[in-house]
This record gives sequence, structure tokens and C-alpha cells, in this order.
Amino acid sequence: MNEHPETEVIATTPQAPTAAPPAAPTTTPTSAPTERITVRTGELAGGSDDPGGVGTVPAGTAYENVVEPDTRPPLLPDGTERPYVTIVLPCYNEGAHVLQEIDRITTAMNASEFTYELLCIDDASTDDTLAVLEQAARDFANLRIMPFRRNGGSGTARRIGTQQAHGEIVVWTDADMTYENERIPELVRILRDDASYDQVVGARTTEEGTHKWARVPAKWFIRKVAEWLTKTKIPDLNSGLRAFRREVSLPYLRLLPAGFSCVTTITIAFLSNQHDIKYVDTSYAKRAGVSKFHFVNDAYRYILQVLRMVMYFDPLKVLMPPALWMIVIGFVKGVVDMVRHPFYFPASTVLLIVSGIMIASLALLSDLVVRSRDGV
Repeated sequence: MNEHPETEVIATTPQAPTAAPPAAPTTTPTSAPTERITVRTGELAGGSDDPGGVGTVPAGTAYENVVEPDTRPPLLPDGTERPYVTIVLPCYNEGAHVLQEIDRITTAMNASEFTYELLCIDDASTDDTLAVLEQAARDFANLRIMPFRRNGGSGTARRIGTQQAHGEIVVWTDADMTYENERIPELVRILRDDASYDQVVGARTTEEGTHKWARVPAKWFIRKVAEWLTKTKIPDLNSGLRAFRREVSLPYLRLLPAGFSCVTTITIAFLSNQHDIKYVDTSYAKRAGVSKFHFVNDAYRYILQVLRMVMYFDPLKVLMPPALWMIVIGFVKGVVDMVRHPFYFPASTVLLIVSGIMIASLALLSDLVVRSRDGV
């Protein structure tokens, strides 16, 4: 599937009139044959600075986000109507409070105007989470369970849940009582009423997670790196509460890692491909149960994933700045070395310049690969 929606354009080709016999009356020309062609809309991945290239919006033209309708049948195989919203809820050892979270979500959705399904994914829990979900499925009509035999991580659960979702709008959230899940209908309404947005994120205004003393500065630094790389202000890079259009997300699902940084990945993937995101302020409560977040390992993965995603879509942003700095510093050092020791270049000077040229060459080759890639 292509990374961008396609729009069909009908190109009309004029038909040359044929000379009528002298005795025959003139006839009205018939409609000319048409040829169906497809045009890629939006902006190519990695082409944020591409002037007038294929897939860019011409200067002075207002960009209009074209929302592709869900082409799947309106009825599910069992004959029931396809829901508008699918809420993906990964569960790993959340048996003590997952029922309370399910009740909170279903109460909010039942009071809204949306049809929905709540897709609970048991990620091979070692407690009674699956048993609690099976009992809840008998009490909640909109609940669907997907159990995993092996633990795959929250990113794997969200990816498979999105692929298997029946709804047009997919909502991601957590089962640890931290997010304002009663506001899910509010996020969905924004997508329904404003076609210019493809994702709505609940931006947390407080931090109540574990290792707060270290998480706050680390997440601030990672978020600033992501803002610099994507040229976009990001109030909350890794919020777990978000709603997005399933059809838009499908090309990027294969990029999601298995762990917590999947939310960071989907944010950068959307921003790097001109899919607008709206942020809505939301509170963040102290989690119930034991946190699965490991500060050192997960923080490292967050930074690595931000760089990996931007390298995937726009490698020049990552590789060209250090390459140019190394070349400039190498030339300046060479001038100083020449003044101090005429016609003598230390190995460090040569190494700086050569390393900068090699990294710059790698950046250009990587950019060429990105721009030559068909699809995401």
C-alpha cells in the first residue's frame, strides 16, 4: 500500500473530427474517450525541501488533506455492522484493574454517538488478566479479546491490533488507569469533524510516572531532538492516548518497534509525511500496578528510534550537519597548521576532512535511496 492516498483524475483527450461526406448532414461530435490515471498526492517521504518535485504542493496552493474512505465492506463476516471506532487496549499483567478500565471506556463510548469495539489484547500475561477479560467479554457486548501465546511488547500488540481493527478510527490507550479514557469520544469527534487532521493526541500536562526526576529532563531532551528533526512543535512525543485514521496508518505499521517507542514512531512517521496531528491537553494520573518501563533501556531506545525514523524519511537532517562541521573544522585546522608549520598537515586534520566527506557522501546516497523508494 502506498504511503499516501491516491486520487483519480480523469484526463480528457480531444478527438480529431473526421471529414463528413459532402452529401451527409453534419453530426454532433460524440464524447471523447477518457483515460484513467492516478496521481500521488501529498508530499514524498523525505522531500520537505524538494522544490516543486513530484508529490509536492505547488507554491501558493492551499494543501487539502484528502481522507480516503474505508473501502472494506460495511458488514462484518458475521453480518453485524462494522463499528466506526476500534479501541486497542494492550494488557500485560493488568488483572487487578483492567475490569475497571474496561468499564470506564465502555461507559464513555456508550454515552457517545459512535459505534465501537474494544479490542483487548492479552500479551501473554502471567497473572489472571486473560481470565478477567474472558469474564468481561460475557458482560460487555462490544468487547473483543485477542490473546497472545508469547509476550511481544506493547508495540507488537498495538500494531497487530490496528491491523485487525474493524473500525475506521483506531484509538490507542493503556490499561493502567493513567489516561483520561473517558475523553476518547472527544478525540474521535475531532477526526470526524475536521478532515485536515489524521491523528489526535492527548498531550499530558503532568508527569506522574516512575523515575520522575530522570524522566522529565530525558523526555524533554528527546522531544526537542524530535522537534528539530521534524521542524514541528511536539507538546507530547510519546503519549499513549491517541486516535488516528486506520487507512492512513497502515503503511507505517511495519515500522513500529515492539516496545514503548511505538508511540514515538507513529508520531514521527505521520509528521514526516505531512499528516497533521492535533494535540489536546489531558491529565496523567499515577499508574495502577507495577510499571513495565525501564528508564535506562527504554530511554536509549527512544533516542535511537527518533534518529532511526528521521534517518528513514530524511537522512540529510541527521548526517549532513555533522559532516559539514567536520569538513569546516578540518579546513580551519588545516589553515592554522599551515601557518604554524608550512606545508605540514597532521593526520588528525586529514582524518577530519576525509571523515566529513565520507559522511556527506553517505548522507547523499541515503537521501537518494529515500527518494527512489516506491512506497513507505
